[in-house]
Amino acid sequence: MDCQSLALRERWQRVSADGEGEAVHLRGSLCEFCFYTLGCKVNLNETGALEQMFRGAGFTIVPEGEEADVFVVNSCTVTNFGDQKSRKWLRRAKRENPGAVTVLTGCYPQAFPEEAAQFMEADLVCGNGDRKAILDNVLKLLDGHERIVAVTPHQRGELFEELPVERFETHTRAFIKVEDGCNRQCAYCVIPRARGPVRSRAEDSILKELRQLAASGYREVVLSAISLPSYGLDTGTNLVELVEKCAQVEGIERIRLGSLDPDMLTPEFITRLAAVEKLCPQFHLSLQSGCTSTLRRMRRVYTAEQYAQVVDQIRAAYGERPVSFTTDCICGFPGETQADFEESCAFLKKIGFLKVHVFPYSRRSGTPAYDFPAQVHEREKQARSREMNALAEEVRREVLAAHVGTEDEVLLETPLSETLFTGYTRLYIPVVVSAPGHKSGEIVHVRLGEYDGERVRAALC
Repeated sequence: MDCQSLALRERWQRVSADGEGEAVHLRGSLCEFCFYTLGCKVNLNETGALEQMFRGAGFTIVPEGEEADVFVVNSCTVTNFGDQKSRKWLRRAKRENPGAVTVLTGCYPQAFPEEAAQFMEADLVCGNGDRKAILDNVLKLLDGHERIVAVTPHQRGELFEELPVERFETHTRAFIKVEDGCNRQCAYCVIPRARGPVRSRAEDSILKELRQLAASGYREVVLSAISLPSYGLDTGTNLVELVEKCAQVEGIERIRLGSLDPDMLTPEFITRLAAVEKLCPQFHLSLQSGCTSTLRRMRRVYTAEQYAQVVDQIRAAYGERPVSFTTDCICGFPGETQADFEESCAFLKKIGFLKVHVFPYSRRSGTPAYDFPAQVHEREKQARSREMNALAEEVRREVLAAHVGTEDEVLLETPLSETLFTGYTRLYIPVVVSAPGHKSGEIVHVRLGEYDGERVRAALC
């Protein structure tokens, strides 16, 4: 396959679109594209928007491993390992499809534009700004244009870039990006550099997309963002007002929130959220460490005690109704002693998390913590990570055991057979259930059984 050949370039042409600019139509054999997404739910949402844009231009999507004319990596740069995965994937794509157009976009080139520009296996290098220009630049490359590097730095006052998504091809729940950017300066994190300052999406735009998703058959929506509780700080509103209005959209039965910073959840905020019946009572509260001295070195703005108080406030707001908590935790941050680590482990057990994503600290260039003294040896970080993962799984089993025999609603997702489905409850408990006569995307009522180490066995009520 030779995407740069004249035969391929003649497969597309530009024609006027009712005087409102240009629409791209492909003729003959359609061009094929393949996306590879790393990182968070925001990246997943943005990939969905880009896929929709390419489909609208006449491209067809192919799964990873197949030949394509265009390969796009939507990168994550939280760790150096993420950058390596992006480069490795593009190198392989270029090696196996030497004539294809390759695109490196997302947080990696935005945070490290000079480094990304030197990655010559990428024909197009662009960041997180002006995503709509990707299609036009790809078409230029298909037409024989030289390599393009177009990374626009973030700046104060920039607006939220609208990238609406009408449908997610491989997901039964929808993700709506409502905010971009972060104003915090955590010592280990490069995301403010990659995403810029807080920028909130207009409420009317969010509700319009939500109504479109409901019309497409989606029953659950996840509000995603880089700093979700920061929604509205720049526009004079707030997240709880948005949730209350989203709950009024007909057809949407469940609303789920992305990651939340505990210090930004005020008692009033918590009380109002608990009153929204459509809101799934599962809170992903960002922790990073259960040790206050480690949190201070991380430049987090809460203590372990304050975190626990927020958990107690949420449980109190829900009263007798069940509520679950998930989180992220880092092992081996610079200066973390064995006693600090044990304190963090004890805190995980104290809270009783349904799920903990455990990460060994990744020394990230471009962050203050990169130069911190008392760096923990890699072997020790990995050992602590294994120990914390084992503890988190033990706590998870205890939490799930308490739910045996209870009832909840499940959104049916991946079909394992004609009647067997995986899915998640409102509490975000993973289940497998036999539901003859039902299909993916439907919500069913179930009784929870035993946890098998992967999912909870459930039965229709």
